[in-house]
Amino acid sequence: MPAPITFYFEFSSPYGHFAAREIEALAARHGRTVDWKPYLMGVVMKQTGMVPLIQVPLKGDYMKRDLQRTAREMGFDFKLPDPFPFLAVAPSRAFYWLHDRDPALANRFARAIYDAAFMEGRDMSRPDAVAEVGAGLGIDKDELRAALKDDAVKERLRIETDKAIESGAFGSPFVMVDGEPFWGFDRFPEIERWLESGGW
Repeated sequence: MPAPITFYFEFSSPYGHFAAREIEALAARHGRTVDWKPYLMGVVMKQTGMVPLIQVPLKGDYMKRDLQRTAREMGFDFKLPDPFPFLAVAPSRAFYWLHDRDPALANRFARAIYDAAFMEGRDMSRPDAVAEVGAGLGIDKDELRAALKDDAVKERLRIETDKAIESGAFGSPFVMVDGEPFWGFDRFPEIERWLESGGW
């Protein structure tokens, strides 16, 4: 079996949302599975000196237009949450807690969090909002809220964020295919060609 594709993403990243809608189908076309890996871009930004793109003059205005255009092309309504960007600690912790129990459910949860944030405009930094999304998938709200405060779950997210950065990830989406890094949703056509050809 070919190695899984590693999909690093940040829940506050709209481009990560676009990627999450397509990564599984892309991988399946080439007999691959996907290893979903949320991490915290805030930690990356402290190390690199980056700031959220939306806060950069000119680029931020372009980004808003590009997000709407890309969503229209993909066939869904797009809405930025308020606040944006939002702190993604709660959904990221919840993901890893779920992943240890049921990886497939964790992936569905990730897509549901993204939809709530960027299709409904909901603030997914709030533990209660994260628990509500989980409840829609049959996840017990009280168990999920408790997991967000669990020291082991907190440490798991810290470790996964450190591992992502050590692997070279610095954006969202950031995809690794057999050790080859691809940054950005706009690289998905290139990833497709890489998988088709075996690389170059």
